[in-house]
Amino acid sequence: MDFIERLTDRINQIPNLPLTCKKGYIGAEESFVVYPLPGSQVIRKFMDGVSDQQLNYEIAMKSKSQAKIHQSLWLVQDELEKLEELESNNKSFEFQELLITNKPFINQLDDQGWFVFLLDIQATVTVFNTKEE
Repeated sequence: MDFIERLTDRINQIPNLPLTCKKGYIGAEESFVVYPLPGSQVIRKFMDGVSDQQLNYEIAMKSKSQAKIHQSLWLVQDELEKLEELESNNKSFEFQELLITNKPFINQLDDQGWFVFLLDIQATVTVFNTKEE
């Protein structure tokens, strides 16, 4: 399923973001990433193997500029709250909805001056029973 890739692509279409969002985890330097969180689950499973799923993701940004992070994550949050369509490139899922479960919040400030802010989302998608070859 290519949901996280399409989500990352959609975030990168938002104008005026200072960094490119990548799939993965926060690095040692300035970072802007999206990754899955625990707690995702199948809501409903159908006889043909298709399922409705709730998927939990976190968008994280690390920078020494608290203002840059704050502005960026609020832009992302505003755009994702309005998201009505997200299309799979390989027809592995159909987008239903996306909810912001935690608005941008500070998670960390280390002794070297790096701030980490997080934004949590939950997406509901229908996942099709596709076999990748």
